[in-house]
Amino acid sequence: MAIVQAVAASVGWTFLAVVLLYAGFRLFDLLDPIDYQHEIRNGNLAAGIIVAAIILSLAAIVVTVILS
Repeated sequence: MAIVQAVAASVGWTFLAVVLLYAGFRLFDLLDPIDYQHEIRNGNLAAGIIVAAIILSLAAIVVTVILS
């Protein structure tokens, strides 16, 4: 029974982390006037690097919040 409980807790925290990461990225997308998805489709490497950095930063913040 303890294993089922541990798996359920892990799935729950993972779901929460994904939701927080998505909400943070959508908030960034709404606040920033640049359309990064359009820029990435046009082959703008710098826009892709910025989006990757934002996602990694948000992931670090979400992990810190969940662990504390």
